Amino acid sequence: MIDAVTKPKTKVRTKTERPRLHKVILVNDDYTPRDFVVTILKGEFRMTEDQAYKVMITAHRLGVCVVAVFTKDVAETKATRATDAGRAKGYPLLFTTEPEE
Repeated sequence: MIDAVTKPKTKVRTKTERPRLHKVILVNDDYTPRDFVVTILKGEFRMTEDQAYKVMITAHRLGVCVVAVFTKDVAETKATRATDAGRAKGYPLLFTTEPEE
């Protein structure tokens, strides 16, 4: 008789981490009209009129406001598109991103 040694098969499971999220931040300035900021927030970030107004007023009062949280690529794309829309109209509108803690 042959004594066979069998090893148990082990499967290696790699745990995929969730992508780190990034905040899109609206930076207040004294030149971009409020209505234009609300329009950008509604168009790029799919906000309602009330949501966009609240974000705009918060940024106006505090200097900055978190607009939304996305994965890094989406956050950077939306921030760039929103900033570029302001620049196209001649406004210093600025959206930035930073990692969420």
